[in-house]
Amino acid sequence: MSDENLQPVFQIQRVYLKDMSLEQPNSPAIFLEQDAPTIEVALDVGAEPLAEGIYESTVTITVTAKVKDKVAFLVEGKQAGIFEARNIPAEQLDPLLGIGCPNIVYPYLRANIADTITRAGFPPVHLAEINFEVFYQQRLQAIAEQQAATAAADGSATVQ
Repeated sequence: MSDENLQPVFQIQRVYLKDMSLEQPNSPAIFLEQDAPTIEVALDVGAEPLAEGIYESTVTITVTAKVKDKVAFLVEGKQAGIFEARNIPAEQLDPLLGIGCPNIVYPYLRANIADTITRAGFPPVHLAEINFEVFYQQRLQAIAEQQAATAAADGSATVQ
């Protein structure tokens, strides 16, 4: 087998908008409100294998704008990418899918969300840059804490 076949490969196959939804439950009355809306942003990242060495990475953002207690708009977008990742060491693959791929996909999602909000008749919401490495580390920590809590609960349940 040649050394060429063992070289790490990472390529973008495709970046695409997987899902986009917009809700304006209080339009048109909400356009008459004078107060500035409060903005809430929720983020989720996911990855799954599609075939040998081929993965889909997704970034989902939900933006909710409220004026007082009324929802002005709710936008949820899911941007995805298909990536080829072959001959990547196992300990590097998860961070690649959880940090590297979202860094590639996220700028497309930011633009799509800003465009959707503007087309809905509202001033654009420009989402901040996201440090996906910190987000990835926080997710790992949360999973570890959840597993520790589950193990502690299982251990205390078996003690007589």
